[in-house]
Amino acid sequence: MYHQVIAQCARQLDHLLAILDRAETFAAAEGIAPEALLAERLAPDMYPLMAQIQAACDYAKGGAAHLSGQTPPRHPDDEQTFAEARARVRKTLDYMRGVAPAAFADAAERTIQLPWKAAPVAAEAYALQVVLANVYFHTGIAYAILRKRGVNIGKADFLGEIYRRDA
Repeated sequence: MYHQVIAQCARQLDHLLAILDRAETFAAAEGIAPEALLAERLAPDMYPLMAQIQAACDYAKGGAAHLSGQTPPRHPDDEQTFAEARARVRKTLDYMRGVAPAAFADAAERTIQLPWKAAPVAAEAYALQVVLANVYFHTGIAYAILRKRGVNIGKADFLGEIYRRDA
């Protein structure tokens, strides 16, 4: 499950770092207060950009922890600047990359107890329906917020280089 889930989440967070660099440069060039950009939302009832970043990190580190039989580290949601947002992403990536791929060898046999579910869920369902779905959702919304504000990013910035292999 490491390569199918954890490596994909880490890759997505790497792309998020690059997008955040571009967003900060854009804000400076356009005279936009960075905190205003970080508070931007797609809709009034949606998380702002900073919370999207925090949520993407939380789901990614939670996946790495739960699927390897560990307890996820807690990171307070106190970031307020682009530098702090990037530090949060890097801290998450450091944690994820610090869990050896071998720790996921029996991940498929695990069950995961989620705080909002009475019964545990199978690891595969958790990996696909919670971890991957939420990491892509929150990084996608972060991308959309920045596109909405005019940051010059495109699909390739979100997806990165696509690697192909023969079947």
